[in-house]
Amino acid sequence: MARMTGVIPLVLLASAGLAAALAAPAQQTSEAPLMGETGAELFKTYCGSCHGRSAKGDGPIAEHLRSRPPDLTLLGKRAGGKFDADKIHRIIDGRNPVGGHGGSDMPVWGDAFKRSGQGGTEESVRARIRAIVEHLRSLQVLPASGVPPAPPAPQSVSGGRASDR
Repeated sequence: MARMTGVIPLVLLASAGLAAALAAPAQQTSEAPLMGETGAELFKTYCGSCHGRSAKGDGPIAEHLRSRPPDLTLLGKRAGGKFDADKIHRIIDGRNPVGGHGGSDMPVWGDAFKRSGQGGTEESVRARIRAIVEHLRSLQVLPASGVPPAPPAPQSVSGGRASDR
């Protein structure tokens, strides 16, 4: 019986550890980039079905949409070699629309991320969208000059450019 007494606390401790491990994925959903989920993973999960894994607008449901999703690898090239991270961020967020961009077929990801999992904070919403934007930057087709699009200006936590303060 003495041996069983020592086993019970060990079983309880192992059960508590398992419960904590099972709860972790739910938290990771709402705080993804803060918890280590990459822009590539977020893009694959939230954008890939329409834009395709390679971001060329060839996702499995693309042909069923009213308008075909754009090739996101050409964003910088179509903008004269400049990748406008702020504009891309606003398009993905969708809560402050950019005229002529991000049609009605595109979800308002800012709201979706805010409501996801256990409820995202504004900081986690911005972090997730920023991670997707940086992933898109990494996929850009280089202009003929071979120089990658310029990185964005430093931003404050509130999302505004440091130069705007």
